[in-house]
Amino acid sequence: MIAMPEIAARMFNTPLMLDVAKADVIARAFGPRILGGTVDVDLQGANDMGILPQRLNRWRASDGTSAATPHRIGAVALIEVEGSLANKGTHIGQSSGVTSYEGIAAQLEEVANDDSIKGLVVEIDSFGGMVDGCFACAEKLHRLSLQKPTIAILTDHACSAAYLIASACRSIIIPSTGFAGSIGVISMHVDMSGAAAKQGLTVTILRAGAKKAKPGPFEAMSEEEYAESIAEMEAMRVEFADAVGRYRGARLTKDNALATEAAVYRGAKAVDLGLVDAVALPEDALAAFIAEMDAAGVRDLNHP
Repeated sequence: MIAMPEIAARMFNTPLMLDVAKADVIARAFGPRILGGTVDVDLQGANDMGILPQRLNRWRASDGTSAATPHRIGAVALIEVEGSLANKGTHIGQSSGVTSYEGIAAQLEEVANDDSIKGLVVEIDSFGGMVDGCFACAEKLHRLSLQKPTIAILTDHACSAAYLIASACRSIIIPSTGFAGSIGVISMHVDMSGAAAKQGLTVTILRAGAKKAKPGPFEAMSEEEYAESIAEMEAMRVEFADAVGRYRGARLTKDNALATEAAVYRGAKAVDLGLVDAVALPEDALAAFIAEMDAAGVRDLNHP
């Protein structure tokens, strides 16, 4: 039986904007504990991504600010987007392994309303996460980008939902070993009927409405349900590509975003395809952004 139903509901049988490699790890590592039994995973095309992130530690503030308050480097704000991305909650950054869109949005609002903040750095290292909340968060960042200079600095990856967030910035910088892309949607349907039968359980599903809660966790997915799910996910992928096309403009159009077929690209290749703008070390990109703010007469800064 399902050991952690609330977590399972957020991970399985629901669309995710998550790179397939991360989905594979989640299903294999956490599936047995969450679902309460062994899990057979059938995922195609998983990429091996295990590169250690390069942190911007020497630039980070240590002032104990709240989740709604971004780190500051003089007049430049720094928002971290790390780990798995979830809809609700104010948790931010590497301490929890989860970043919430709600927490990001709170910090974006702080940046937008604070006239002393002249530019924003969004530091990203994430394989993606939930669909719910992602589009609204990206749109909020895009609107801020129309108001103030913004830059996404990858340390190392921005895949799927994380890439949508990055694309809303004015520019994106990637390290040579980093990956970007995965403009697509994934979902994992779990059929628990075999596990229930092995435990001597017979599950009778009672429905008022032929499509209520279908496909359910204790039944196989029919061909019709599979086709409907794929169609819904494809519609989400098109919406994803449309948003990226609006944010990136001629650098990566909607059609070109769809043409990637949710592939991920490393370093210079991501630049060639227009997913990102340049390859650089994260700390160099940050220093250059601060210098650009200085050159524009935004502020004077003594670099740490």
